[in-house]
Amino acid sequence: MKYLRPLVALVGVLAALAAIAWYVWDQSTGGLPSGIASGNGRIEAEQIDIATRTPGRIDRILVSEGDLVEAGQVLAVMDTRELEAQLSRAQADVASAQSRVKEMQAMIAQREAELALAEEEFARAQQLAERGATSQAVADQQETRRASAQAALNAATAQLHTAQRSVEAAAALVQLYEVQIADATLLAPVMGRVLYRLAQPGEVLAGGGRVVTLLDLSNVYMEVFLPADQAMLTAIGADARVRLDSIPYAIPAFVSFVSPEAQFTPRTVETAEERADLMFRVKVRVPEELVMQHIELVRTGLRGMAYVRLAGAEDVPWPADYVGRPIPAEAPAPSGTE
Repeated sequence: MKYLRPLVALVGVLAALAAIAWYVWDQSTGGLPSGIASGNGRIEAEQIDIATRTPGRIDRILVSEGDLVEAGQVLAVMDTRELEAQLSRAQADVASAQSRVKEMQAMIAQREAELALAEEEFARAQQLAERGATSQAVADQQETRRASAQAALNAATAQLHTAQRSVEAAAALVQLYEVQIADATLLAPVMGRVLYRLAQPGEVLAGGGRVVTLLDLSNVYMEVFLPADQAMLTAIGADARVRLDSIPYAIPAFVSFVSPEAQFTPRTVETAEERADLMFRVKVRVPEELVMQHIELVRTGLRGMAYVRLAGAEDVPWPADYVGRPIPAEAPAPSGTE
């Protein structure tokens, strides 16, 4: 019997090791059928910083952290009193330049009339000089008057062009101030939720100063990492599912991005076995229309699993034990956010 005890102990150890190995394998594969890959991650959304375009003082901020905002909604308003004064001055410069244009147009009309008279007098004097009725000196004087009238007309025309350019420059300055005043009203570019309120009314910000950070709820996704052999079979647009730890429902999704490069490797140079450990980043995105249907339930930071159908496994059914149930029309809010 004493010889059997070591053998029994050895069998027990081997059985324990086999059980541990089976558990590790089962946890790593998730018991999923061939053709469906999985990875863990968390719900994320793109962040958009709403910032000032020009330096200025914040007049009002109309949203708070956690608010759900529509695309085009006013988030904050900058103080525009200085810009409005500059706009008024530029508008006055436009009016002044336009008056100058009218003045030069009237002067050109006068110079054209003077030139026409000078040409007539020169022609008459030239004819009289040819008949000997007057001296050539008189004709030469009339020719000089005609040249002077032509020069005066040319100068007035040049001044008109300068006045017209002045109108254009002043009008461009008006447009610049109007754009800056319009930019002083900060609008939400997309439907989203206010993540951070980074400034307060009365603060003076430099150009590019951030006021509010939004979560773009039109682009909600989970990032997972898949090994190389699965990543090469993951197609853009492939059918996917997301299951969060906090709710037992399946979330339909699709693959929107597969990284063309490995995110991390064991070493700079790998052996053939080590190359199998390369991991590639994959984005699994929730359709925007589904997000809009359950917009009040969307929370970023929630942990869970993403499941991806690999190429060639289009007929493999989704396992209910690992994907859960479809989202009901009235789903409870998930617990826990970041």
